[in-house]
Formats: sequence, structure tokens, C-alpha cells
Amino acid sequence: MAKALLGHVGGPDPRMVSEMRRLQQRVRDLEAELARLQDENDVLVASVGHDLLVPVREPALT
Repeated sequence: MAKALLGHVGGPDPRMVSEMRRLQQRVRDLEAELARLQDENDVLVASVGHDLLVPVREPALT
């Protein structure tokens, strides 16, 4: 009875194993894309002058 309660009939469900592998691959792909975009962003930030990154405030009119 314990086997039936735990779903222990023939081992793990192949569909679940396949879905887990697909999701793990998707996470790896997204992590690689994130790293690539961060590297690209670092290059772009380095190529932009600091005066463009920090806006100069106009004096307030009195």
C-alpha cells in the first residue's frame, strides 16, 4: 500500500524527467544570455562618456 501512496509504480515518470531536463536547459540558456548581455552592457557603458551618464542639472529659475 505504501508503494501505491508514493506512486512507486515503474519508477519516475518519463514525461516529468523530460520536462525537468527541458527546464534545466532553458535556465542554462537564459543564464548564458544574461551573462552575454551584461558583458555587452559593460562594453557600452565603458564606451560612453561619463558626462552623458550623469545629467547636468540646470539652475532653477527664480
